[in-house]
Amino acid sequence: MKMFLISDNVDTLTGMRLAGVEGCIVHERAELRKALEDAIANKENGIILLTEKFGREFPDIIDDVRLNRRLPLLIEIPDRHGTGRKPDFITSYVSEAIGIKL
Repeated sequence: MKMFLISDNVDTLTGMRLAGVEGCIVHERAELRKALEDAIANKENGIILLTEKFGREFPDIIDDVRLNRRLPLLIEIPDRHGTGRKPDFITSYVSEAIGIKL
C-alpha cells in the first residue's frame, strides 16, 4: 500500500516527495474532487494525505469520502504554515472521547 498527498502548496509536496510520497497540487473545489477520485481509483493507495486547509474549506467533499468508503484512509496533515488547531487539541480530544478531564 502506498500513500498519496493532495496538497495546496508546493513546499508540502516537495517535503513529502523527499520521503517517497507522490502527490499533486490542487487549489479549487473541482480540482480537489477530481484528484480524490483519481487517488481513490488507484488501488495501490491505502492512505491519502490532505493538507488541513481542504478539511476546513471543503468538509463536505472530505466527509463524503470518509463516510462512504472504507479505503483509502484520509488523513489531514498540517502544512508548512502549521496547524489550525489549538495547542492542546490531542488532550481535549482524548478527554472528550473518554469523558474524563485529564
